[in-house]
Amino acid sequence: MKTQVLSYNYNREHIKPGILHIGVGNFHRAHEEFYTNLLLEDPTQQDWGICGAMLLPGDERLYRVLEKQKKEYTLTICGRDGKDQTYQIGSLIELIWGIENPAAIINKIADKNIHIITLTITEGGYNIAKATNEFMLDNENIKYDLAHPQSPKTTFGFVAEGLRKRKAVGNGPITILSCDNLQHNGNTARKAFLSFFQAQDPELAEWATVNITFPNSMVDRITPSTQPEDIIRLNTQNGTQDGAPVYCEDFIQWVVEDKFIAGRPAWEKVGVEFTQDVTTYENMKLSLLNASHTLLSYPAFLSGYRKVDVAISDERIKKFVRGFMDIDITPYVPAPGNMDLDLYKQTLIERFGNHTVSDQVARLCFDGASKFPVYIMPNLIQMIRDRANLTRQAYLFAAYRHYLKYKTDDNGTKFEIAEPWLTATDDILIASNSPIDFLSLSPFQSTELKAADEFVELYLQMVNAIKEKGTMSTLESIL
Repeated sequence: MKTQVLSYNYNREHIKPGILHIGVGNFHRAHEEFYTNLLLEDPTQQDWGICGAMLLPGDERLYRVLEKQKKEYTLTICGRDGKDQTYQIGSLIELIWGIENPAAIINKIADKNIHIITLTITEGGYNIAKATNEFMLDNENIKYDLAHPQSPKTTFGFVAEGLRKRKAVGNGPITILSCDNLQHNGNTARKAFLSFFQAQDPELAEWATVNITFPNSMVDRITPSTQPEDIIRLNTQNGTQDGAPVYCEDFIQWVVEDKFIAGRPAWEKVGVEFTQDVTTYENMKLSLLNASHTLLSYPAFLSGYRKVDVAISDERIKKFVRGFMDIDITPYVPAPGNMDLDLYKQTLIERFGNHTVSDQVARLCFDGASKFPVYIMPNLIQMIRDRANLTRQAYLFAAYRHYLKYKTDDNGTKFEIAEPWLTATDDILIASNSPIDFLSLSPFQSTELKAADEFVELYLQMVNAIKEKGTMSTLESIL
């Protein structure tokens, strides 16, 4: 039996883009586009369509497919009860590929009808150094954009040139809203953009401090990458011919600081939560969901698991993750509002086990260098200060080292790693036969891990145990 596809009821010809989104990936298409697609049914909200901007050479395939489909696509929401619901998403009204038409993106940023720029550019995309927490002006692409403002390559270069035109023609203030998994993502975006503006154009930086707001937000919806076999499966299930379908879990959340200088959609009508402070929501989600994803990813991958739902069904991994949540994280994470933290943690375990989503463990392993400083380090530092039990964290670091150094799982299967933010110096430290060198990796430098004697001792024990006994046998020994 085919899944019914629910189509939108609004006339797309009447929708005007009020939002420019940079980074049109699967998560954005399952999250912000989903909320906006629902909101556009309201006739009073039809100035809030989305114009998508894609900046990377690798975006070409998706750009071509979506253009061919008039920017429409299907989103299949996979229920934990095994029941799916598919939506035809029509909220992406315009789409621009910056490699082909950079001027169009610059002009769209300057357009008076664009009131918000939203971002999903990944945790590492904000170009903030892990060790110093400063914007890296020596990045090669950043240096190029600073010197060539009219032919930008990066998000910062495009936004700067567009805002320069916006300022020149008097088209008024704008909001930049990060939708990436970063603690205080709005503050991070503000630091990154203002640092770039100051280096390139101090007058623009001065204008931006008055005319741009950067709300913090917390986003949540597990959205796997779509493999070729998924496209076939989804089209067969839905009776569609979609070259760019997306599928995701049935849980969704978006909590946003209500700080929009140029107006905003009434997203609260479709379930978005607006608040004056998102900090407690951010801490809860990043420390429990994202940190738990990172915790299970490397041990699970090394043990031969390739799907998250299959990995979490292993009682040893489930016990490991739940112990991390209950013992290592909960003492440091206050529940926001009247939220039941125990229920939230149980829901996370159920979400991880949703076999209809079946997320890839490799996706969770990707770019660990950007994830550790955000998801793992803050709580680990506090635990070191409190002299808490560091066994699970030490095991995680040892598993991450084994994953990066040997590129072979416990079954002898070789794999490629994807760590775009590790440096040549990091590669030398990973290759070193001295495990202690690994603790000097650039993502860990600001934490002085090597000075924490108890952590170092446990870590070295775990490194040796994984090498001698294997990942899962070592895990069993610490449960």
